[in-house]
Amino acid sequence: MTISLVLVGKTDNKHLEALINDYKKRLSFFVKFEVTIIPDLKKRKNMETEVQKEKEGELILSKISNSDFVVLLDENGVDHSSTKFASWLQKRMNSGIKKLVFVIGGPYGFSKPVYDRGNQILSLSKMTFSHQMIRLFFTEQLYRAFSILKNLPYHHE
Repeated sequence: MTISLVLVGKTDNKHLEALINDYKKRLSFFVKFEVTIIPDLKKRKNMETEVQKEKEGELILSKISNSDFVVLLDENGVDHSSTKFASWLQKRMNSGIKKLVFVIGGPYGFSKPVYDRGNQILSLSKMTFSHQMIRLFFTEQLYRAFSILKNLPYHHE
């Protein structure tokens, strides 16, 4: 299985980027993991929020295949503990999914067509984090899930 993370906009903070790259490297021992960055929209400061979400949504959907299992990361989604997330991930891997795609939207979230395409919505927290920070949190949690599944000493109960 391939796990893909689709992001809107590049990571602006070099320290965050370095930490994300560290977890990407660690993940490569467990799974094929790829990151797709959708460029920031031009002239977005002059756009209404809904227009920006629609345009970002079109770009997000262009990166997703019909056969992909799509998980939207959204504060209003289902939340799991790290061990429950690991179990959820194992079930997805056992189901024969070829590509599991996680999507982090822009600062205003997702358009309706993206919500409609999502197979599932997960939350990493009921708190709101910047779409920049959530990239690191998700990548770390994905690594943590694999370390739980492989019984590595990374996660402690």
